Amino acid sequence: MAPAAAGYFRRMARKLTEDIDQLDAEDMESESRASGAQRACDCSRGDEVTMIGRLRSVEACSKSANAAVQAEFFDGTDTLSLVWMGRRKIAGIESGTQLLVRGRVGERDGRKVIYNPYYELRSGD
Repeated sequence: MAPAAAGYFRRMARKLTEDIDQLDAEDMESESRASGAQRACDCSRGDEVTMIGRLRSVEACSKSANAAVQAEFFDGTDTLSLVWMGRRKIAGIESGTQLLVRGRVGERDGRKVIYNPYYELRSGD
């Protein structure tokens, strides 16, 4: 069998047998690396970052005094929370949405967080 064909079948067998979440994480990480964005696993409190990833979950906390939209952001290497203060809903911010985010990393309850990040919605293509 030709080396190119063997490589194709090896990649195909890997895609059929590996965990879908792991493959998705690898795809997101490689896209992020290709764009020059930082990786969530490499950032720490106080860093100004630009990252590309996907929202895993979005929650609106609509208590009148503490309205906020909170989302779990995953870039293929690590997760962090995005929190938009004073908002009850943001158009386009929903589970599964791919984003480019910019902001300063903070820490809340031992987890990474970015408050009021700049964001751009990205196509999932």
